[in-house]
Amino acid sequence: MKIVGLIAEYNPFHNGHLYHIKKALEITGADAALVVMSGNYVQRGTPAIMPKHLRAKVALESGVAAVIELPVCYATGSAEYFASGAVSLLDNLGCVDALCFGSECGDYTLLERIAKILIEEPEDYTFYLKEALRKGLSFPRARQQALSFYLKDESIDQVLNEPNNILGIEYIKALYTRNSSIKGYTIKRKLSGYHDDELNDSLSSASAIRKLLAQAGSSIHLRSDSIYDEPPLSDVLTRLEDQVPHSCIQLLRDTHLIRYPIYANDFSLLLKYRLLTEDFHSLMKYLDLTEDLTNRIRNHADDFITFEQFCDLIKSRDLTYTRISRSLLHILLEVKTSDLVEYEANGGCQYAHILGFRKDQSTLLTKLKRTAKIPLLTKLTQTDELTDVGVRMLETDIQAANLYESVITDKFKIPFYNEYRHQIVRIEEDDLF
Repeated sequence: MKIVGLIAEYNPFHNGHLYHIKKALEITGADAALVVMSGNYVQRGTPAIMPKHLRAKVALESGVAAVIELPVCYATGSAEYFASGAVSLLDNLGCVDALCFGSECGDYTLLERIAKILIEEPEDYTFYLKEALRKGLSFPRARQQALSFYLKDESIDQVLNEPNNILGIEYIKALYTRNSSIKGYTIKRKLSGYHDDELNDSLSSASAIRKLLAQAGSSIHLRSDSIYDEPPLSDVLTRLEDQVPHSCIQLLRDTHLIRYPIYANDFSLLLKYRLLTEDFHSLMKYLDLTEDLTNRIRNHADDFITFEQFCDLIKSRDLTYTRISRSLLHILLEVKTSDLVEYEANGGCQYAHILGFRKDQSTLLTKLKRTAKIPLLTKLTQTDELTDVGVRMLETDIQAANLYESVITDKFKIPFYNEYRHQIVRIEEDDLF
């Protein structure tokens, strides 16, 4: 049984993701696709628009054999940490033959060439990098310039300006660093770019879909006259019928203002409380916090109104909105630099938390149980085989999930559903669309 691994967020699931699944199976010749998916928080430093179990359900209905959660410390990390964690999870399963990811350039050879330079750090490349840093460029920009000079190719600038190319390079680096037997593949993204926020014919970005869903209302309205400027959900879903699978339309209809949408600003009061409890030295312990960013957070703390407003307030030429948002999320979820250092030193992901699987692909679970080098968790109480490091990683995941659930509870006025109560998603053959 040949297995291709996919790394995704499905925030939310759309036709581009469906294309990725089908194309990955086709070009790798795999019998099944296994997905490592971000949980309730995503890499750009925000909560996912809907809970992980709902996103996993649509993925399974769309052809994925199984969905495994990427621990939150990696899911909210920089491209390097995100890739390192996801690849370590796939590699530790012991049975994944291929990794297929989307990229703007669609050229695996080029991305691999860049990845090898970043790993090997040739003398000339290192010289160009140091020169760029000496001139005051940020590290990402300095690295970009150094690669352009080293490869004598100005087009490298464009390659390194695209987020999925950058992630692809980090995936390849992680495969090489781990000396993994997994073979890498890439497919070219079709039509929409990662940041495109307008719908196109049929393959719109997740950003565009989230923007449209926000127009259907992001909160509970107590007075009917307060929604006159917002289109009804039915109109929004009609526009999305050509953009997402039918099962996703049904889920968006059934769970709207019950389980989603969730946005960064829904966490504003929680974040404000966390910032009030921290001082300079304690803030510096969290992942991605630098002295400059910590000072900006402290200096503007009294001007905090909402999560998104605060990101806008303290961003600068050298500190992007995404970098700030990610750092604030690490403060909120208490993800510390020392945690990631320890996890990396112990091989990355310490367990595989299975969110769901298709029952017609149950042979995949049988294989995973036989080959996995880390514990497989179908219940969060299954901790006997975890190391102390693994227990700490899992406790962070559970706390983060419960925090997300508490926001759902408060926003939509529904009972709290503890993370331990969530059942694994099982898709019967009759449930497939």
